[in-house]
Amino acid sequence: MILVIGAGAVGSFLGWTLASAGEEVQLLRRRGPAGVRSEALAVAGPAGPGAAVRVTTAGSADALTRSPEIVLIAVKMPQLAGAISTAAAWPEATIVAVENGIGADELLRDARPAGGLIAGSLTTSVERTEGGSIRRLSRGGIVLAPVRPDVHLAIQRLAAAFVGGGLRARATPNAAAMRWSKLLINLLGNASGAIVDLDPVAVYRDPGLFRLEREQLAEALAVMAGQGLRPIRLFGADARLLPLAARLPGPLVQPILSRVVAAGRGGKRPSLHLHLAGGTGDPSEVAWLNGAVAQAASALGLPAPVNARLAELVEACNRDPERRAWFRGQPDRLLEAIAGT
Repeated sequence: MILVIGAGAVGSFLGWTLASAGEEVQLLRRRGPAGVRSEALAVAGPAGPGAAVRVTTAGSADALTRSPEIVLIAVKMPQLAGAISTAAAWPEATIVAVENGIGADELLRDARPAGGLIAGSLTTSVERTEGGSIRRLSRGGIVLAPVRPDVHLAIQRLAAAFVGGGLRARATPNAAAMRWSKLLINLLGNASGAIVDLDPVAVYRDPGLFRLEREQLAEALAVMAGQGLRPIRLFGADARLLPLAARLPGPLVQPILSRVVAAGRGGKRPSLHLHLAGGTGDPSEVAWLNGAVAQAASALGLPAPVNARLAELVEACNRDPERRAWFRGQPDRLLEAIAGT
């Protein structure tokens, strides 16, 4: 049995995909009804709704009657510590962490000194509609990498099930290279667009913001090089091309990157933009995105002022809606704030 912790858009989509391939899937909902119940789950795509599959949902870990062999964690980074605490109930299970940013694997290694650990990077864009259903916006796929050895059989099982459920999947040997490659993709048009309230395509069409994007990308690539890592190909997002894009003249790569960003998002706004638009003030993921670049750069003795400042400004806008309103639709104000660091 595969247990999915985090039944949001991503967790529900992955659970539906695995169940579509015949795996027994249970979804753990933080705010679900008490007890265990059977539920029909479907995901809509460009061609219309997919076939509904039956999954078991539970409102708490105590309600589960069986121990899972695999626990797939699909929560945002600020909620990961809580999910890891929940997963402690099954010390023999292999954990699969499908999170954005840098830090999930380190948290899991510290919290679980033994047991199988797998890192996953999903490039399929999905969203939950106002009616509560799940919609797939882009093709994408998932890449799996071992964080600890002796998980190759679990990776084979998961990859086969994802493919059987209609999601492209493959394994890669280096979890760190995969995580940082996905981070490069997550950075594109994310923090800057969130601050000034512009979609990624508009960000990449603005000359000043485009230069800012290239600077944050160059900093992240320098950190990867300092760690001995090279970008890898992800489904629908080949991070191997980004070093070239960072070196070529801006007017040449600007229209290309604009199209890449638009295609990869499937029309969905990036994570930080969605978070600030929600206006909850809850912790965002920026500390594990731009903040992670700045932290890793500091450890290597490298400069990363753009990523550090973007992380600070996202948090400032998250805490103070008036601060974000001041930046909204004003790229020059963001550029001035970055230049002043």
